[in-house]
Amino acid sequence: MWPFRRRAADGIERLEIDPAQGDPEATRLIAAAKRGDWQAAAEFLRDVEHPDDRYFYCRILGEHAGDGVWIDEWIAAETGRAKATALTVKGQYAIDWAWQARGNGRAKTVSEEAFKIFFRRLKIAEDCLDDATDLDADDPTPWAGLVTLGRARQLGLDETRRRFDEAVRRYPSHRDAHYHMLQQLCRKWSGSHALMHDFAESSAAAAPPGSPLGVLVADAHIEHWLDLPEGEDGEYMQSPEVGERLRLAADRSVRHHSYERRPGWTSGDNAFAMAFTLHGDRPAAAERFDVLGDRVTRWPWSYLATPDVAFTRARQNARR
Repeated sequence: MWPFRRRAADGIERLEIDPAQGDPEATRLIAAAKRGDWQAAAEFLRDVEHPDDRYFYCRILGEHAGDGVWIDEWIAAETGRAKATALTVKGQYAIDWAWQARGNGRAKTVSEEAFKIFFRRLKIAEDCLDDATDLDADDPTPWAGLVTLGRARQLGLDETRRRFDEAVRRYPSHRDAHYHMLQQLCRKWSGSHALMHDFAESSAAAAPPGSPLGVLVADAHIEHWLDLPEGEDGEYMQSPEVGERLRLAADRSVRHHSYERRPGWTSGDNAFAMAFTLHGDRPAAAERFDVLGDRVTRWPWSYLATPDVAFTRARQNARR
């Protein structure tokens, strides 16, 4: 049964991070990917139409594809839209493969050889996703992946925005295209706090009530907090203005009666839970923890400590 629990020596309850985020279909897809069963993956994705769901499941497959050989067999066996889907999964696989070589540290911690491997694998991803857009002109899924690559390959803000525009032209509320565009606008990726917050606020405001895009506001404040020196970071997050922005964004998204918890939804509630924790709003954080149960995600808790430990301690504090 998910989630599995274990007890740490210091008494902190430890939680396993479920890569499927509690979604049973994703759990089955991970199993299919690990055994190289591309037929099962193809059959399942054939009926997945919602753009956010398609991206989530393609990413899940790519991240658990092992050596990826079975994806090449899938690509060779398909034509048309089905081939585009297989290429999209290969693109997600190559993105994950590239980050495995680079690691998640700042650029100054990455060796020259690791960067060479990183960019070589990213080019494989780019070629796959480009081919997918040619074969299925209406699907925003490969374009959302190309937004990620615009940032990772350092192609510049204008090019990443062009790719983002292509994704949202096909589906205006695309959750992951917006998230990756926000990352491009972070100061650590050559953007600025002003650009990042403007994008988050305007995207959330333009989205219909109940849209997951409200989480962009929480994401932006977390990224701003991370970029500040110790002392200034806490002062920033605990300011009344940040608290008001977070509450308004949550009211229009995860706390709205129209909000739908689609596959991958737990990442948004984890972001709000951490943002409210950093702000010091215990009731608001406790509300998100009650919704989440034990569904901890690696991001954004890894910004604080070991993700499940940070999550558990924050949950305990919120419920005091």
